[in-house]
Amino acid sequence: MATAMQTRSVAAAYDRWAPIYDLVFGAVFRQGRSIAIDAANRIGGRVLEVGVGTGISLPHYSKRCTLYGIDISDGILGKARMRAQTLDNVEAIAVMDAEDLRFDDGAFDVVVAQYVITAVPNPERALDEFARTVRRGGEIIITTRIGAGKGLRGRVEKLLMPITSRLGFRTEFPFERYADWASANGSVELVERSPLPPLGHFELLRFRKN
Repeated sequence: MATAMQTRSVAAAYDRWAPIYDLVFGAVFRQGRSIAIDAANRIGGRVLEVGVGTGISLPHYSKRCTLYGIDISDGILGKARMRAQTLDNVEAIAVMDAEDLRFDDGAFDVVVAQYVITAVPNPERALDEFARTVRRGGEIIITTRIGAGKGLRGRVEKLLMPITSRLGFRTEFPFERYADWASANGSVELVERSPLPPLGHFELLRFRKN
């Protein structure tokens, strides 16, 4: 399928984004990142940030949080490692696939995935891994682009997929995929769904593990 995404191509795409990632996405997603981090800080404990990228979020977590950052792109993690050197609450920065987390069940109090799910080749597999590695009572905190699914915007999103998938993300991803995943998984419940800037195309989703 022309729009299928592969792990290797996603990693290569974000290697290319690395030198300009903060410049391009820093200000655009600042408010969404802040809201997600505040939600994680309220829980505290051991936090896994999936798709940590350049580590732009790391300095903003509370000292009550011990941070483990992962990303599929080794190239983009260079900046994250440099940021981590100035912080005393970062456990590790590592290359790891969101679809195959090398952690025990219930290893984290919080899993944070900021603008990541639409860049994962098999999103539901990654979501299952988030649910597996967060403890009971812990939370999965996601900031994500929500596709329209239908109408003119939905048709445009589908048409753009062959282009955006090569850039490392998908435009076509309606909320129903999250709802269907949560229903099928059975161990999580949606506790918050809130709009985020810009343009109302992004949302904060919080799932709690039962």
